[in-house]
Amino acid sequence: MKTVRVFIERGKDGTFGAYMPDDNHLGWGVHGDGPTANDAIAEFKAEYEDMKAFFIEEGKPFEDVNFAFSYDLPSFLVYYADLISYKGLAKLTGVSAAQLSQYISGYRTPSPKTTEKIQTALHAFGKELSQLQLV
Repeated sequence: MKTVRVFIERGKDGTFGAYMPDDNHLGWGVHGDGPTANDAIAEFKAEYEDMKAFFIEEGKPFEDVNFAFSYDLPSFLVYYADLISYKGLAKLTGVSAAQLSQYISGYRTPSPKTTEKIQTALHAFGKELSQLQLV
């Protein structure tokens, strides 16, 4: 089954959107919006199911797919703010808490290099956690 990308982004009004880029090469597309990332993802998945049902009803072929959700950095920071503090993330990534806060507020935009630095640190941390065993 094909895996397609879905971007999760926080809008300037504070709401979230989930959408598929145009490069998935499918004969259909869906999107979702909501006050939280979870709401946007839930609406996205509901629209996917509606689209699938429509194609079946019309007797048209429909390619089932898996989704790989990706966040822009400010949306990621907002989405995980209850789980990862700016102070902790700063310690983990080497990017200051003040700078992270500026990304969320929209005062600054992270460079690709900074985004990669944060992503690399988070992946390393995730790998470390996945190997953790408690006794």
